[in-house]
Amino acid sequence: MERAENTARMLDVTYRMSMLPYRVMEPGEKWAEPWAVPLVITGLATAYYQRYPELTAENVLRFMVLDAANPSSIYNVLQHARENARAQRGAISTEMWESLNETWLRMREKSYGALAAQGISEFFDWVKDRSHLFRGVTFGTMLRDEGYQFIRLGTFFERADNTARILDVKYHTLLPSVHDVGGAVDYYQWSALLRSVSAFNAYRKIYRDVITPRRVAELLILREDMPRSLHACMNQIYEILQDVSAGAKLEPERLAGEIHAQLHYGKVERIFAVGLHEYLLEFLEKLGALNEEINRHFLVPVYA
Repeated sequence: MERAENTARMLDVTYRMSMLPYRVMEPGEKWAEPWAVPLVITGLATAYYQRYPELTAENVLRFMVLDAANPSSIYNVLQHARENARAQRGAISTEMWESLNETWLRMREKSYGALAAQGISEFFDWVKDRSHLFRGVTFGTMLRDEGYQFIRLGTFFERADNTARILDVKYHTLLPSVHDVGGAVDYYQWSALLRSVSAFNAYRKIYRDVITPRRVAELLILREDMPRSLHACMNQIYEILQDVSAGAKLEPERLAGEIHAQLHYGKVERIFAVGLHEYLLEFLEKLGALNEEINRHFLVPVYA
């Protein structure tokens, strides 16, 4: 559900940005096209071009929203959420199951024509609302056992991964021309990034100034009071792993603590000294390693 919400956020901002005057500033800068951005962020560009010969808004929306052959499409992740819930009916509450089941039943009726008639942004709002509803129902009805902890763990893993990827793509590959730095295109791209993670109003409240890459990076990486920041996500991940490890001092807890400490005591100046792109790549690698350790210690059965 978190992945469906993140995809909806990303596509909604891309759709709104595509309505603005926009053009490629330099020959050969393919990633300046707004509709390429969600493909780059999710790592699906190759899979997309194997299916669709041309980059268009309709093709990207079909691929990332409705395509049953794309494992990361909203259609697929909502179906998988429902099937996972069906397989674990005894571990979740009735309200959680009903929320996921209703979401899937309504999603499978969608077509591109229906989305266009309803309004693309209205559909994305519906996906986000269904995710919020499921999260609220989970918090309000589920027993605080290991199942609850692992649902939360998956949420914050997805959220941290998504925030890091969006920030990296904007900083490293999105800007079409060095001449645009500090210009109108640059401003709208940074503001779109902030809106995609519901951080635009928070940025204005905290900094009360023009949008700059350093402040955006500080907000989305280091500030623990920003719900979708890497620091806030790792706060939750580390706390959950401490609980499920039950004092056993397992490798997942140690690795999560290491990542958390780097964020907790980090400074934005040091991040930019290393290089934001390099820093985010290292974070994603460590997050992937942590995911493997969690899988090995908690989820994969070991046979003698």
